[in-house]
Amino acid sequence: MKFLDQCKTYIKSGAGGVGCLSFRREKCVEFGGPDGGNGGRGGHIIIEAIEGLNTLIDYRYQQHFKAPRGMHGMGQNRAGAKGDDIIMSVPIGTQIFDENNDVMLADLTEAGQTVLMLEGGKGGRGNTSFKTSVNQAPRQTTQGGPAEEMWVWMQLKLMADTGLVGLPNAGKSTFLSAASRAKPKIADYPFTTLKPQLGVVYVDNKEFVIADIPGLIEGAHEGLGLGDRFLGHIERCATILHVIDGTGEDVAGAYQTIRHELEEYGQGLGDKKEIIALNKIDALDNELIEMLTEELRTVTDAQIMPISGVSGKGVPEMLRALLENVEKVRIDEKKEKVITDDSHDENTETETWSPI
Repeated sequence: MKFLDQCKTYIKSGAGGVGCLSFRREKCVEFGGPDGGNGGRGGHIIIEAIEGLNTLIDYRYQQHFKAPRGMHGMGQNRAGAKGDDIIMSVPIGTQIFDENNDVMLADLTEAGQTVLMLEGGKGGRGNTSFKTSVNQAPRQTTQGGPAEEMWVWMQLKLMADTGLVGLPNAGKSTFLSAASRAKPKIADYPFTTLKPQLGVVYVDNKEFVIADIPGLIEGAHEGLGLGDRFLGHIERCATILHVIDGTGEDVAGAYQTIRHELEEYGQGLGDKKEIIALNKIDALDNELIEMLTEELRTVTDAQIMPISGVSGKGVPEMLRALLENVEKVRIDEKKEKVITDDSHDENTETETWSPI
């Protein structure tokens, strides 16, 4: 299945059915009175996050979603049927933006979470509902509510615990294949990875998810190389694993290049917990490994761990360190969520785009 993390979609709810103008006509009933039924409600447009999806590819081939309108009211006080709702299934981690792609309308981060994007028009009232003591034969009805329509952008940001970053050909995909059952493409040339890859890691009877994004280059936050499009996939990560090629010419410069891109991109990437993996130590001797480690310590205070994705040396220790970081961050996030929920309960303001 092809990977697609961004798409533009047209959505339109259904209009409400028209109220009916009708009077009872039966033999021997001289003044039957009004019996026009109400129109039905138009269909809603609902977006739901479900498990088992990791791409928006379905919305590349179908870009228009229009809910049916409600049925019109009928005589004998028969109300029109409501229009069927359209439920659009998206992967967990999908964000919904407006037509200009600058205002976020919804953020679906949990399985089963839904958001009512467009409400169907209300059904029109039949003349029966206008009957009063002084107006026994009303000829008044109302039209159904109008449909709503809009274009929306959907952007997928993968839900992972750890994000792999580094220059092209630093060995990120090799590490992912050594740490999990993922089978990313591995080759000895830059930009082998062209789309994000996910791998589930099992360590000490626990598991967490690692996301491998395409290699970054200088200016990536401005769109150079594969650009900032894939940087968004590590926004939700609890920790970052910065993979550096130990056989490179300037390991400190490589670290500073990627670090600069993360800080310039913003969205909190520069503040995330970080572990540095000095990779490809199977091609280095102990003295050179120590020298490169000291060189990295001159530019960062983050934890530095030598590893080899090919031989697996240092990988178990690295996974335990990542798991420790992930657990700490997730605990802090839960505490913040509890505080936020408590404060939200005290605030009675209604949000325009709220999950249903």
